[in-house]
Amino acid sequence: MAVPAFQEMFLPFLQFLADGKEHRLSEVASHIADHFHLTDEDKSEMIPSGQSSKLSNRVGWGRTHLKFAGLIEPVQSGVYRITSAGQNVVKNPPENLNLKFLDTIPQHYEWFHTKKKETGVIVPRASEDDTPEERIESAFIELQRTLVADILAQLGRITWTRFEQVVLDVLVAMGYGGSRKEAAAVTQGGGDEGIDGVINEDRLGLDVIYVQAKHWKGNVGRPEIQGFVGALAGKKATKGIFITRSAFSENAREYAAGLHEKVILIDGLRLAELMIEHGVGVDEEHTYRVKKIDSDYFEEA
Repeated sequence: MAVPAFQEMFLPFLQFLADGKEHRLSEVASHIADHFHLTDEDKSEMIPSGQSSKLSNRVGWGRTHLKFAGLIEPVQSGVYRITSAGQNVVKNPPENLNLKFLDTIPQHYEWFHTKKKETGVIVPRASEDDTPEERIESAFIELQRTLVADILAQLGRITWTRFEQVVLDVLVAMGYGGSRKEAAAVTQGGGDEGIDGVINEDRLGLDVIYVQAKHWKGNVGRPEIQGFVGALAGKKATKGIFITRSAFSENAREYAAGLHEKVILIDGLRLAELMIEHGVGVDEEHTYRVKKIDSDYFEEA
């Protein structure tokens, strides 16, 4: 048979993880291939871009939806285990374990459909009335939002020292510090689970920016920004960047907006977007070029 739709993989995916052990995604794909009696030809069928097999691509999307529904959880990169909620679904499976069922789970519905407070972006679902361009745009936004969520999850799993390195890499990719080596040379490691140092604003070092990063799970409040401003005054600096993998409280943002000093706040969501924009921690998987007719070419000379 042909490779089934990713929704059809939800139940066998969960059933394979129902033993409570940690499993690699490749093991899940192998199990699903056996479950649906896929032939070698089926398993080797590629998606249109030729970048991955249809089987691994659909298993990957199955993983994404089950993860955001809270039915499975990542243990490490590429390794997953079932949650208690997932076990309950396996014990009492619905008549159809599909997207419609997953949408009955609030966290999946919020991720899959609703407006995100942080970005204000609504990801529209493709319909028959959409033009091909609209469907491409809708799919692109969905992929981007999924990637942002994956980056935030990765940032939450790394150590604070690794987080410092990520912040440096992003700043260098944005053009600060000149190079990774130069940036590291001017950045002094902090002892408060963050970066407490300076980085060149340009390669010539005409001006410097004071940088602090907090690998915190909880929100950063006004007291932390006030402490940062005090550190700026001690350095006789007027520019600063405060980066966190979490978020800033409203009081913190209001306080920073009213400062005489230029203090930029970058929360986890914005950091993930910058990582995507500047190619830090991400790879380009597919490139699609949409061409249109060149009417001038067909005009008589």
